[in-house]
Amino acid sequence: MATKKQSKKEAAATKIRVQYYRSTIAFPKKQKEIVKSLGLRKLNQVVERPDTPSMRGAVAKVPHLLRIIE
Repeated sequence: MATKKQSKKEAAATKIRVQYYRSTIAFPKKQKEIVKSLGLRKLNQVVERPDTPSMRGAVAKVPHLLRIIE
């Protein structure tokens, strides 16, 4: 079974940038764990993660704390 290699342009399109823009103080521990599991530590920090349904689901759990930057 032959597989097609992705070009750099296609590989970049499969990433999402997530920004941590609101503090987790006074929010449940579970939400703090979600933010930490995405690799976010400091306010206004931006990380790149693969654009998968699981990553989008994690961001969707805490939309009041995170933003997806296009």
